Amino acid sequence: MALIQTNTSLEFDEVIAVCRSLFLKKTKDYGTAWRILRLRSITDQIFIKAQRIRTLEDKKVNKVGENITSEYIGIINYCVIAMMQLEFTEQDANELPFDKVESLFEEKIRETKDLMFAKNHDYGEAWRDMRISSLTDLILMKIFRVKQIEDNEGQTLASEGVKANYQDMLNYSVFALIKLGVK
Repeated sequence: MALIQTNTSLEFDEVIAVCRSLFLKKTKDYGTAWRILRLRSITDQIFIKAQRIRTLEDKKVNKVGENITSEYIGIINYCVIAMMQLEFTEQDANELPFDKVESLFEEKIRETKDLMFAKNHDYGEAWRDMRISSLTDLILMKIFRVKQIEDNEGQTLASEGVKANYQDMLNYSVFALIKLGVK
């Protein structure tokens, strides 16, 4: 049996290129209308997408037409939006220049990719042997964690904050898309 060589960095970049392209096209279409969303609303948008994926995995019937690939892409882009929103205040402008949005997108992806490589080092790329449905469940668990932190007004006693959870959800979604063959 031949050893399959993997290049996680390249695969990550290929998936993110698809997400970035859609995100930037929507930014040109809609501007930064997402700036009006509170973090709780973004968390709920991610929940809706993850719950739809789980429902499609369980029921195996898709009545809307969009597949789970588009939902994982949506989770990635909403996670980036959430990480951006964490840095803004109500005093910041709702409409942001395209260049700034593009730069912030790249920054959040770079930070999240760095985290992924640190964790991959420690976990030995265990995600490659996981089922996509388990990645979906992990995303849902992270959403419930974020909701609890939000309900606690951001206060935690022993756990990481919301940004780390958004980063994990983004990375789990990238892993799912790699497993689904998205390039």
